[in-house]
Amino acid sequence: MSPQLFHTILDRVTRWLNDDEQRTWRAFLTASRLLLDTLDRELQRDAGMPHAYYEILVRLSEADERSLRMSELADATLSSRSRLSHAVLRLEEAGWVRRQACPTDRRGQVAELTDLGFRALADAAPGHVEGVRVHLFDPLTQAQRRQLGEISETLLSNLDPNLVG
Repeated sequence: MSPQLFHTILDRVTRWLNDDEQRTWRAFLTASRLLLDTLDRELQRDAGMPHAYYEILVRLSEADERSLRMSELADATLSSRSRLSHAVLRLEEAGWVRRQACPTDRRGQVAELTDLGFRALADAAPGHVEGVRVHLFDPLTQAQRRQLGEISETLLSNLDPNLVG
């Protein structure tokens, strides 16, 4: 197949982004990456933990008895089981999380937030929340914040309806 024929066929089946959509996509992608990178750097600098660890501590702090099955924690943090296991190992080494056998399933494990981990989270939270406010919400008007919420909910419901709530 000639390159010209290939591109002709590709153009017929591909819904290319127009200039406005391309600008929007690239701005969204770049802003998302910069926001997450900035928040991660700030947490590393101020609290000695990456954002992924902070998210694990938050999820555990919000759970009954500050504990979750590892599989539930992986789902809640949108993490693979192996990545979560590695992160929880590091959090155990810091004394922030304790892993125990699941009482209802011998094959399962439960991650539990320790008192030391809860204190680390409580110390990190004010700076992190301020970072979210400064980098995400403060630059927006009230109307833009509402729109951001609506757009985010729409994208979530399209990507995974189970996450909308």
